[in-house]
Amino acid sequence: MKAIPAAARAYILGALLCAGACAFPLWRGAAVPWSTLLMLAGLYAVCELPARRRHHGGSVPVAAGSFFPVLLAAAFLLPPAAAVLVAVPGALVGRVEQRPAGIRRIWRAAQLALATWGAAQAYLALGGDRALRAPDFPYVLLPAAAGALAFCLVVTVLEGGILAAAVGAPPTPGGLRGKAPVRTAWHGLLLRSLAPHCVHGLAGLMMAVLWRSPYGPLSALFVLLPMYISCWIFAQYHRERAAHQATIRALVQAVDIKDKYTRGHSERVGHASVLIARELRMDTERLEVLRFAGILHDVGKLGVPTRVLRKDGPLTPQERRVIELHPEYGHEMVRGIGFLGEARAAILHHHERLDGSGYPYGLVGRQIPEFARVVAVADAFDAMTSTRSYRRARPVAAALAELKRCAGTQFDPQMVRALTRALERHGWETAVTSDEAGARGNVPPPGRATGPEPVRTAVRGPGPDGPA
Repeated sequence: MKAIPAAARAYILGALLCAGACAFPLWRGAAVPWSTLLMLAGLYAVCELPARRRHHGGSVPVAAGSFFPVLLAAAFLLPPAAAVLVAVPGALVGRVEQRPAGIRRIWRAAQLALATWGAAQAYLALGGDRALRAPDFPYVLLPAAAGALAFCLVVTVLEGGILAAAVGAPPTPGGLRGKAPVRTAWHGLLLRSLAPHCVHGLAGLMMAVLWRSPYGPLSALFVLLPMYISCWIFAQYHRERAAHQATIRALVQAVDIKDKYTRGHSERVGHASVLIARELRMDTERLEVLRFAGILHDVGKLGVPTRVLRKDGPLTPQERRVIELHPEYGHEMVRGIGFLGEARAAILHHHERLDGSGYPYGLVGRQIPEFARVVAVADAFDAMTSTRSYRRARPVAAALAELKRCAGTQFDPQMVRALTRALERHGWETAVTSDEAGARGNVPPPGRATGPEPVRTAVRGPGPDGPA
């Protein structure tokens, strides 16, 4: 339990006690259709066993939430106190990727037990049990929808609560304090889960109707067939996504090996780009592609001679021109990777400037693609706040001040404001990116820094490799 903060452990204990209280009427001799309870609990457990499978790239979540119709069917068929128990066996036998596995399984069991109890209560409150006996369509749809909504609300509230309890935001070395995630823990959870839970509610209602039909429980299993099909599709998607990420990791590692001065820089630029994108309220798909753009923005350095990248002294004009070709090299390298989408334009244009003085094409203002304007700000910010072997990092506040000073000429002011807001919310963790021994000894390689303020040079002008 060392990996789980004390506040989160207390939160889990509270949820577990609440789940026990919901099931308490069973111990007082409440009437329960035990055969239905045991069959549904066993069915959910069997469904959860293959819910996560392993493949060559690691584990793939095959059926996250895909078998909630079984729990919702239990909420429609059983008394609330009995429905609580249906989720427990499946939650306890399901695969858990992170440790400690035991406490995470207990949390999952408590969460789903409470959600099922809430769904059963909402369903009964609107007379769902009476409407199901006929069954009385379309009136039974209303209590079923209420049950699905209650299930969704309970899962969302509990999920946000555990995130708020488990995640902290300490002060950052740059001086900006990250705010506690309580305000943002529930952000977007309900909207993302509402539609899927409504579909699960409809499937659960179909299971309940068939369960009580003359054909019996066996007929209800046919409702799960589409769930297994969705599992397979979901698995294929995650396998493809894992392959994409493996490709990107290989490219980034190759860049890090070739240019030791920017080790770790690419991942942080991807993270900063995502922070900006969230402030701009980009949709999830674009946000993921923008993260790829940030991670791969310097992939073109693979086409630059190593002797130029690692040269200790000042670069000649010809060597500088070779360095400035790296966005075009990068674009050529990734142009055939279809899933990158808009990221390809960001890789090509992340050194353009609003005033037209950038490279490779000297684009002006809105001619520069949006992703490129985001990555340019993230790139420069990380360059200034990272400790390199040839100069020390700037504080976050100083780096932001420099970005604001250059906004409107080099950087898009909208992106600078978005990064500022994001850092006020979440903070920023600086890190040593390369050659840590040299940085700790404060012994820069002779001639690598081209002036008394290398960071300012990197932001104002197209330094040897741009802001990075």
